[in-house]
Amino acid sequence: MKLKFTGSSDPGLIRSNNQDAYYIDPEGRFFIVADGMGGHAGGEEASRIAIMEIQKHLLSNWDSSKSSEELLQSALWQANEGILLDQQNHSERADMGTTVVAVLFRPNESPYVAHVGDSRLYRWRSQLLELITEDHTWVARALKMGDITMEEARNHPFRHVLSRCLGRDDLQEVNVQPLDVKSGDRLLLCSDGLTEELVDEKIAYYLQESTTIEEAARSLIEGAKERGGRDNITVAIVQLED
Repeated sequence: MKLKFTGSSDPGLIRSNNQDAYYIDPEGRFFIVADGMGGHAGGEEASRIAIMEIQKHLLSNWDSSKSSEELLQSALWQANEGILLDQQNHSERADMGTTVVAVLFRPNESPYVAHVGDSRLYRWRSQLLELITEDHTWVARALKMGDITMEEARNHPFRHVLSRCLGRDDLQEVNVQPLDVKSGDRLLLCSDGLTEELVDEKIAYYLQESTTIEEAARSLIEGAKERGGRDNITVAIVQLED
């Protein structure tokens, strides 16, 4: 199956710096989006380290006997260790962390997605948008338990409170799962700067109405900025074709 891919990141309309980061492997083997936190320098450094460590681990172990699931999981654990080490060496960044979502395409294996935090993976198929990942946030947990409604979740004061992120020594789990994909699918990796501004129906609209994935990426970012652009906005889109 052939892959087409593109990515873009924008600081938004409020923040002067961009704490998001993304990486697209030139050969289309893996895709990563990270959203850092912890102050101006801390957030940028945390997302940068996560991208660097994941990329390095995947490439250095690409031909190993590890399964795709094991490889992706160990890559995120390596990223967590890299951020913790930097925290120890730079006390001014002791509270930094980052969310991350990563998709891996390896020959002769199903593709996999791994994530920590509230950076998301969506699949757009046959004019339907499906959220593949589950946010690691206080609000997502409360919504799942039935303690709050979907409408309350969108404006809840705790909606940005993460229950899990990279850069914590008490991180206990990294979610990794296989992906069901077929020709015609579009995969969207994004930071919460997009989903904070655009509801899923609007995201689906931009993906459906855009002829190319480059146009889709531009439309999504501009749409989020038109709705306020209060955070950094990052998207990576993968289109699958025969």
